[in-house]
Amino acid sequence: MLLSALLLTTALAVPAASDCAGLEPAPWADLCVISSDEMKGRMVESEGNARARAYILDRLTEIGVQPVGDSFEQPFSFERAIDFRDENSPRETINAVNVIGVIAGRDRSRAIAVTAHYDHVGRTDEGEIFNGADDNASGVAALLAVAEHFIANPPEHDILIMAFDAEEGGLRGAREVVANPVEGAAPVVFNLNFDMLGYSPDNDIWAAGPYHTPALHPIVEAVAQDASITLAAGYDAPDGDPRNDWTLLSDQGAFHAAGIPFLYLGVEDHEHYHQTTDEFETINPDFFLSAVSVAVELAERIDADLDAVTDR
Repeated sequence: MLLSALLLTTALAVPAASDCAGLEPAPWADLCVISSDEMKGRMVESEGNARARAYILDRLTEIGVQPVGDSFEQPFSFERAIDFRDENSPRETINAVNVIGVIAGRDRSRAIAVTAHYDHVGRTDEGEIFNGADDNASGVAALLAVAEHFIANPPEHDILIMAFDAEEGGLRGAREVVANPVEGAAPVVFNLNFDMLGYSPDNDIWAAGPYHTPALHPIVEAVAQDASITLAAGYDAPDGDPRNDWTLLSDQGAFHAAGIPFLYLGVEDHEHYHQTTDEFETINPDFFLSAVSVAVELAERIDADLDAVTDR
């Protein structure tokens, strides 16, 4: 997907999902809807979370992505402490739902999992909504853009489009997929994860993973050459400060722990991270759409060079 195709139209922020329909291009409209007040912060097991999931299902169907098996929805459950600050706190069962589809490749023996989490942290005690425009409506919008790209340009390998639930508080959706691979899907040999692609005052975005998989360096460098924003590899090497190593901090961590190589695309933490100000109005459309273009090109190049990045 060319950057020029993504940068067709920008628009002022709008307050409701119903007002997002006329926005273009599609990633901008997707970001608007998923971060709207109607989604109520997309907390796992909430009505707003279910609304966001329904929107993603509709978009995947519209794009032409196929479910794996009978349904896009892959429910799972997990236990967590009611009070995370108290290790002896009573536990509760949480029911969550991953959304997973597939785009068939020429080689159907292995798959690239392209992932982004759609859940967020809900509302404050006073009822203010954490809309999570950057975290992670932006990543889901990029995920849908990758799906559109591969429908229009069939991939070499199966592409699993995975919108994870319950990332906040433990990477639960990703951990579920890694522990219990989706029945009927080709084995995942690489993970491309998007988390926070929408807001960067310095106009830069980072690709974590080349420290662990050096064959990714030329891919990142090639994409960076043509990008209208600054793309660099980093934040993936241990240096004693966990804030400088993002290897385990988003859904790619579950894949890495299982020995599956990954590339994680995202911005640095910023003043809106996990704040009620992380909303559609704060997103710079030019930066965001450029980041989506980077995400799509990374996906295309990884598919083309899968043997190299999986050391096959």
